[in-house]
Amino acid sequence: MANQISKAFAHDQEDKAVEEISNHLKKFWEKRMLAQIFEHLDAGGEGLDPLAKKAVAALQRSAQPA
Repeated sequence: MANQISKAFAHDQEDKAVEEISNHLKKFWEKRMLAQIFEHLDAGGEGLDPLAKKAVAALQRSAQPA
């Protein structure tokens, strides 16, 4: 599903696409879903396309306490 979202924003410049994908995930995905994709990323993120991988990583960093 993250790859499909990524493809929807692939026409944007990379930085903007990553931000939009991250925003979409944050807005529409349940916490349980986010936790699962963060775990998947921590395990290497196999199967995630590059934009999705960057967006999930950015979202994971922003979700961690400072």
